[in-house]
Amino acid sequence: MTSFLFDGPSDSSHTILLAHGAGAPMDSAAMTASAAALAQAGFRVARFEFAYMAGRRSGAGIKPPPKAEKVMPEYHAAVEALGAKGPLIIGGKSMGGRVASMIADELHDQGKIAGLLCLGYPFHPPGKPEQLRTAHLLAMQTPALIVQGTRDPFGTREEVSAYILSKAIEILWLEDGDHDLKPRKAVSGFTAADHMKTMANAVSAWAARVAP
Repeated sequence: MTSFLFDGPSDSSHTILLAHGAGAPMDSAAMTASAAALAQAGFRVARFEFAYMAGRRSGAGIKPPPKAEKVMPEYHAAVEALGAKGPLIIGGKSMGGRVASMIADELHDQGKIAGLLCLGYPFHPPGKPEQLRTAHLLAMQTPALIVQGTRDPFGTREEVSAYILSKAIEILWLEDGDHDLKPRKAVSGFTAADHMKTMANAVSAWAARVAP
């Protein structure tokens, strides 16, 4: 049974379902900050964990994350268990966003979701830019917003600018952001809170267009 962690108003017109990254749980600092910012912008945010991560929490031991394809059924199950009323946007942090992107078109075709939100998409493993995870993004039909730090080791602005991606995908670049979207204030002049606010405002404007 899927367990959720909720933020934001229960009567919000839009719900965002977020899955965690490969190595950190749904209540990690990065996910908590993102959920709080989105909730402040008026979204109902639901976070959930894949079974391997929930197992770590329950004391079952630390298991390596499975391949993204292996947890796709768990994301489908989370969508069904959530039973969101009104427009639903799915996504997540890093691997969670990638898994959501792999099932997005199917769910969008079925009318179950309005869009896809990826926070720090893992375009490739760090240090391995040749191992791209973009094949399914070439023909994506689901409206998608990827929020990416310009110095993310999983895909920098310089690297991603050379990729061919679907026109349904929009990218919001956060200056000097890392994989958690955090900037170095001394370098960029921005704080993590600045970037969270920019992200939430951009998601609000984007959602108003794709899921009015």
